[in-house]
Formats: sequence, structure tokens, C-alpha cells
Amino acid sequence: MTGYPGAFSLRGETALITGGGSGIGLAIARAMHAAGARVVLVGRREAELASAARSLGAGASHVAHDITRLDDAPALVSRVTRDAGPVTCLVNNAGIHLKKPAVETTPEEFERLLATHVVGAHALTRAVAPGMMERNHGSILFIGSMASLFGIPLVIAYTAAKSALVGMVRGYATEFSAHGVRVNCIAPGWIETEMSRRALEGDPARKARVLGRTPAARLGSPEDIAWAAVYLASPAARFVTGATLPVDGGASIGF
Repeated sequence: MTGYPGAFSLRGETALITGGGSGIGLAIARAMHAAGARVVLVGRREAELASAARSLGAGASHVAHDITRLDDAPALVSRVTRDAGPVTCLVNNAGIHLKKPAVETTPEEFERLLATHVVGAHALTRAVAPGMMERNHGSILFIGSMASLFGIPLVIAYTAAKSALVGMVRGYATEFSAHGVRVNCIAPGWIETEMSRRALEGDPARKARVLGRTPAARLGSPEDIAWAAVYLASPAARFVTGATLPVDGGASIGF
């Protein structure tokens, strides 16, 4: 099927994107919308979500929802299905961060990150997967991190959560892929977002280290992650499942 014009099209797809009101999540929503998908932005901040959906225009909507309310995941998926159509693409992007020495990270803080990144994502995956498998069509994406590929100091809970996602992707892929549902992960490098600006501002030495080990010699943009997500959700990646794709300017192989 060389030259297939719809290889990168998401026309007819409905994408549910958590953390979709800003940053990488909103960039993914923009790119998927541009590729033809209906997009549903999910997050906790109603006003931010509404503004983001309006900026995208027709074919974009939003639902305020806290993914740590685990029992509400099926109701969220039912609402989205009713209003926008069956979910054919789930992007598990929502997350929180914690920068703290490992020995000062409390069990409660550790559990809070796992609840959002890991358990919340599983609850939504569990809610959408049966319908996808019944229709023999679907794509589930997780947004991982460089912290799942190599050691980064002061982010032990975040590292544990993002590392768990990589293993989950493999596990889901082995269960779902024979039923037409592909599961993949993107591991962003250092991306220019509000979160990264907070992490790097006032710390020029750390920023220099980041750029020094990134062969592309720059920070990435949210759009770099977004178009990778479009690829993985599209027919162009129809034989790609269980993979973790670094989008990092070479940071994971740089020195």
C-alpha cells in the first residue's frame, strides 16, 4: 500500500486526551484535530479546558474530570461515547511532578504520583479497552519520560511512575494487540513547557547539562511530541505496538 494517502490521517477517530487543556496534552489535541480526529480534552480545570476546546473549533469538546476518581472512569467513557462517538484513541497524558530528594519523599507523596500516572491511567485504559477490542480497532498511548530510560536525581516517585508505564504498555500490548488494539508509549526528552521552565529557571548549570547531553542541542517543543502521537495513532503505525518511542533530540543516546 505504498503511497496510501490516508496513512497519517485520523479522520473518523475519536481521541480522549487526559491533561488536554495545556502543554503537551493540548499540543497532541491540536495535532490530532488537524489530522481529522474528533478530540475530547479531559482535565480538572474546567475554564482551561473550555478555552482550549474553543481554540480548536468544531470537532473539539471537553469534560472536566479527575482521573484519580477511579470509579468514575466508566461513566466518563460512556459520556464521551454518547457525545462524541466511541473512543478509538486514548492518550494517557495527565500527570503531576515532584522534585525532592529520595530520602525526603514520603510514602504518601509517592502514592499520590502513582495514583495519577499509573492507577488513574489503568482505570481509563480498562474502561476503553473492551469497546475497542469489540470493534477490533483502537490505539492507546501513554506519555512516558526520559526518567523511565535513565536515572535522574530528585524525582524518585516520578521515575517509578513513568517506569511503570513502560512495563504496562508491554503488558497491555500482549493482551490487546490480537484484538486490533495497539498500545504504545512516547518518552519525551526535555520539552519546552511550563513544567520544564519551572524546573530549569534559575538553574543555568542544570540547563547546560540538559543541553550538553542532547545531541540536537536544544529543548524540544510540545509539537514534536504531538506529531509523534499522531503517527502512533494513525494507520502508518498499524504494525507498531508495545513500543516506547523516545522523542528527545537524542538525549537517551547522547553523552
